[in-house]
Amino acid sequence: MAALLAGAMTYFFSKRLRLSRAQHATTGIVAAINDMPSGATLTAKDVEVVDWPTNLSLAGSYDKVEDVVGKPLLYPLVAREPILKRDLGVEGSGIGISGKIPTGMRATAVKSNEIVGVAGFLYPGSRVDVMVTYTPPGGSSGPVTQTVLQNVEVLTAGQTIEPDPQGKPETVNVVTLLVSPEDSQKLQLASSQGVIQFVLRSGVDQKSVDLRPTRLEQLASDRAPAPPPVPGKKAPKRVAETKPVYILEIIQGNKRTEEKF
Repeated sequence: MAALLAGAMTYFFSKRLRLSRAQHATTGIVAAINDMPSGATLTAKDVEVVDWPTNLSLAGSYDKVEDVVGKPLLYPLVAREPILKRDLGVEGSGIGISGKIPTGMRATAVKSNEIVGVAGFLYPGSRVDVMVTYTPPGGSSGPVTQTVLQNVEVLTAGQTIEPDPQGKPETVNVVTLLVSPEDSQKLQLASSQGVIQFVLRSGVDQKSVDLRPTRLEQLASDRAPAPPPVPGKKAPKRVAETKPVYILEIIQGNKRTEEKF
């Protein structure tokens, strides 16, 4: 009995010891030594290998310093923060905004103002639709408004390449969009033909909608005017019509107002 009890206790404590060692086992991963801004190119003096628990897997991490040296940072890092593959651009792709442009895409700048820029609520990473109001060749049907691009990512708002952490609105003059080469040509042609308008959309809404251009006559009422009354004939009793009420929400900086019509 004593031998069995000693064997059971030895097995129990050896298992606990192995489990404890496994829980405290570490591996080496590459991390930043100091705070690093986005756009900086990493050097051997900027990074080091730190201990990381093996039971807390970190997908996309590096275990060798030479794997990250020479690559630009797409996002800022704080001291001792592990460096992941998603944080780095391709070596030689450049610094700043050029490091954030994927292969096959283009960064195209468009002039903006407080109204066109959705009252300053455009941030890097926002998703927008691009509309243009212009007069077609000939101008017989008047001006039209057409959506030329949908679900486009905003790379920069002014000279800002990172969103404001407090979400404060900021008036900008130029917005840079991430588009394909074909869409960059559409964007430049649209900006030369008329007024560009950005329509802010939800970040989770990735669907494209089949839209037709809106013409000037569509803004007018499609109801025919009432015929003039005939002398001596009693006008028919009108039936009251219920008209819909439209609510327009206006955002001016941090102030929101509503107008009904």
